[in-house]
Amino acid sequence: MSPLEAKQPQPWHPYLVLLVAIILPGVGQVLNNAPMRGLTMVFFMLVLGVVTFQLASPDVSVIGQFAGGIFIYALSVIDAYLWAKVRYQVYKHSALI
Repeated sequence: MSPLEAKQPQPWHPYLVLLVAIILPGVGQVLNNAPMRGLTMVFFMLVLGVVTFQLASPDVSVIGQFAGGIFIYALSVIDAYLWAKVRYQVYKHSALI
């Protein structure tokens, strides 16, 4: 058996990755074997959260004050779920071959 034909471990189920990504930002990417991507997402969540907090006026709601960080958080959750779904489908398809 060649190294390319080696059996890869089963990836996490996409719904589990989605749940973890919602609760713990950046960890969904770690479960998808992309820890640097998760760290980058967390970094930009913090940076854009601080930037929008500094630029927002005091009468803006908390959601508005941290809108940049919340936006990246939402992208992070979607990204983790979509990559988990792709990895899971590729694994299921390769098991059929």
